[in-house]
Amino acid sequence: MSLESLFPDLKENIKKKQTNKYALILHNDEVNDFEHVMESLIEVCRHNSEQAEQCTLLAHLKGKCDVKHGEYSYLEPMREALLLRGISATIE
Repeated sequence: MSLESLFPDLKENIKKKQTNKYALILHNDEVNDFEHVMESLIEVCRHNSEQAEQCTLLAHLKGKCDVKHGEYSYLEPMREALLLRGISATIE
């Protein structure tokens, strides 16, 4: 019995993980207001206003929100830029 027969979605899941290995995570805080976070997501992550609003609201309600996916080297400058603006962000 092969792995593919046991896990039919295995190849697709591996392919997906290889192309988007990491996520830039926005964390909720009690310091920054919605406007500042939204403006930062628009400028740093190139979100449109609707995306920025949704991510900001999700982080507020759930504690965190993944705002961008990709290679670590692609996400790290965005994380640094958010941190410089006082916004809590990690890469997972």
